[in-house]
Amino acid sequence: MGRKGDAATGRAAHRLGLRAETLAVLLLRLKGYRIVARRLKTPAGEIDLVVRRGRSLAVVEVKARGEGGAAAEALLPRQQRRLERAAAHFLGRHPHLADLDLRFDVVLIVPRRWPRHLADAWRP
Repeated sequence: MGRKGDAATGRAAHRLGLRAETLAVLLLRLKGYRIVARRLKTPAGEIDLVVRRGRSLAVVEVKARGEGGAAAEALLPRQQRRLERAAAHFLGRHPHLADLDLRFDVVLIVPRRWPRHLADAWRP
């Protein structure tokens, strides 16, 4: 595959990611969360979603895979640390949110299944 195939694969992956994030947003809104930020870029990395419900602020990583096990295993410890650094940067720029209870969630998206929300998936 040359550059053309790589570009097409990249575009397809980007579209899949956007659809997965949209499904995650719908699920979280149904659960009573308010979307604070979406596709947030920080110097430490990108955050898919930041959501709030009550006194909880959640940094959400959305993972779309062909099967459930692959989606659940897709978030490596290195990625968790990157998200933690990105969250710290986000909170530094939004100090009015810093007194909320921060947690890290994952939403797993698998074809033909309801999205799965793993609240408080890990602790820093």
